[in-house]
Amino acid sequence: MYIWEQKDWPQWRYDLLRLAAPLARVRHQQGRFLGRMESLGFKLRDEAVLTTLTEDVLKTSAIEGERLNGEQVRSSLARRLGLDAGALLPVDRHIEGVVEMLLDATRHYDQPLTGERLFAWHGALFPTGRSGLLPIRVACWRDDAKGPMQVISGPYGHEKVHYLAPPAQQLPVEIEHFLAWFNAPDDKIDPVLKAGLAHFWFVTLHPFDDGNGRMARAIGDMALARSEGTAQRFYSLSAQIETERSTYYDILEQTQKGDLDVTAWLEWFLGSLSRALDRSEVTMGAVLHKARFWEQHATSVLNERQILMLNRLLDGFDGKLTSSKWAKLAKCSQDTAYRDILQLIDNNILRKNEAGGRGSAYELIET
Repeated sequence: MYIWEQKDWPQWRYDLLRLAAPLARVRHQQGRFLGRMESLGFKLRDEAVLTTLTEDVLKTSAIEGERLNGEQVRSSLARRLGLDAGALLPVDRHIEGVVEMLLDATRHYDQPLTGERLFAWHGALFPTGRSGLLPIRVACWRDDAKGPMQVISGPYGHEKVHYLAPPAQQLPVEIEHFLAWFNAPDDKIDPVLKAGLAHFWFVTLHPFDDGNGRMARAIGDMALARSEGTAQRFYSLSAQIETERSTYYDILEQTQKGDLDVTAWLEWFLGSLSRALDRSEVTMGAVLHKARFWEQHATSVLNERQILMLNRLLDGFDGKLTSSKWAKLAKCSQDTAYRDILQLIDNNILRKNEAGGRGSAYELIET
C-alpha cells in the first residue's frame, strides 16, 4: 500500500518533539546567514546570488542525470537578473526553461501557486515537447494513456518498481487540494516544515509525464523563500540533495511506501537543509576571495580575454591552464594567448606552475 492509498490521506502526522532540535538549528542558521548577507555590499550580494542560483540550476538537473553547461546557466541568470557577468553566451532553450522556473519560484515566492503557473513551468522545462527523444504531454497533467505512472530502475525486462503514483483521473482533485494547502496562510506549521511537506507531497502526486522532481524542488525553494521573506537565495538545497542523491531517493521511497507519519522524511529534509546552509559558507568564502582579488588588482589594465580567463580560474578551473586551453576558451590564437599570459606574469597575477609535466601550465598567485 502506497501512502496516497491510506484512508486518511493526506492528513500528515509527524513528531514535533523529535523535529524540534533540527528545526531550531535550521532556523538559527537561516537567521545568522541572512544577517551576514545583509552586511555585504550590493555587488558582493549579487555575486553570491548568481553563484548560488547557478549551482542550484546545475544540481537540480544533475539529480535527474542531466548535465547542463555551467557557463550558459550563469549567462542566462546574469541576463535575467540584470547583473554584469562579463560576456554573455547564447543559451540553449532547455537551459532557459530551468532558469525561468527557478527564478519565477523564488523571485515571486509571495504570489499564489496555481495550476496555470505549474503548466507554464512545465512548458518552459520541455520547450520541444520531448523528454530526450520521447514525446510527452507538456503543460497538462499526465493521462496514463501508456499505463500507470511508475518510478522504476533496472534494465529492460528486469525493472524494479520503486513507486506507483496516484491514477491520472484523481489528479485534478489531488492538485486542487495541494494548491489550496500550499497557498493558505497557516500558523500551525513552521514554514520550513511546510517546505519539506510541499516537496514530498508534489513529487508523490507526480502529476506530469516528466520533470516532477525538478518542479518539486522548485516548489520547495519557493516555500523556503516564503519562510525567510526574501527572494535572494544564498544556499542551494538542490546541490546538497545531489550530493546525497542515493539517500534522497531511499527516504522518498521509504516514506511513499509507509503510512502518513512523515517524521523520518522531515528529519532528513531538515538535516539536508542544515548541511546546505553549512555548505554555503564555502560558497561565500569563494565569493569573498574573488572580490578581494579584483579589489587588489583594480588598477591593473586588463583586456576582455584576461578578465574572462581570470574569472574562470577564480570560479574553479577544471584541470591545468595552458596557453592552448587559453586560446580555445578565449577564442584567440595561441600567440595572443601566450602574450596575454606573459603580461599577467609580469603583473604578478599569474605564475608558471612548477609541478612540471608536459607543456607549461599557469596558476593564480594567491596573496
